[in-house]
Amino acid sequence: MSEKSFCRIGVFYDGSYFTYAQHFFYHNRNLGWLDFQPFHLLIENTVRAQEQGYTSYKIVYAAWFQGLFSSMKTDERQLRNERNRYHDLMHAGIEPKYFPMSVSQGEKGADVALAIDALQIGLDRRIDIAALVTGDGDLIPLVRALMKQGVRVMAVYFEYEEGEYKSFINERLLRVCNYSLNVNQLEKDKNTRATFRGLFRKADERA
Repeated sequence: MSEKSFCRIGVFYDGSYFTYAQHFFYHNRNLGWLDFQPFHLLIENTVRAQEQGYTSYKIVYAAWFQGLFSSMKTDERQLRNERNRYHDLMHAGIEPKYFPMSVSQGEKGADVALAIDALQIGLDRRIDIAALVTGDGDLIPLVRALMKQGVRVMAVYFEYEEGEYKSFINERLLRVCNYSLNVNQLEKDKNTRATFRGLFRKADERA
């Protein structure tokens, strides 16, 4: 098979899903703060192992989707955390996309926006691979639509249950994707344990 120039990867973050994992690793496991830069490198390397025939592999688009309550319903600590989050996203080259959130409706607006954005990027032929950082089974129709456009889909997810923290991926979503990356599984394999540990930075290293 002849080599192509480079494999274009798009990363689409379910913001609340990723944030929940960050807090689990930081507060419950004391591993440090799950950092975007090594996380993106992990995604690129995982795609490299799955996709053959490219000369290089690069994330060309990344976006973060999350619902937010109004500032009137948010305390000072939450506002400070959100400012830090915005800073981290911008430095990692991730486009933040926030949406109003209500107690009754939850984050449905963010889920829909993620699906629309990913599909549009796929229709525009801007990516070869879509990495969905989520466990949400509602995105199964998106996966199928992307595949019809020739875009391969990788599910990137966290799987743990410890104390009050629990994370998983919808089994049907896992089956429909071309391939997947279970981040927690890296820690269990001695060959990838160092890679897992390298995903985190200590509290005093946060900008």
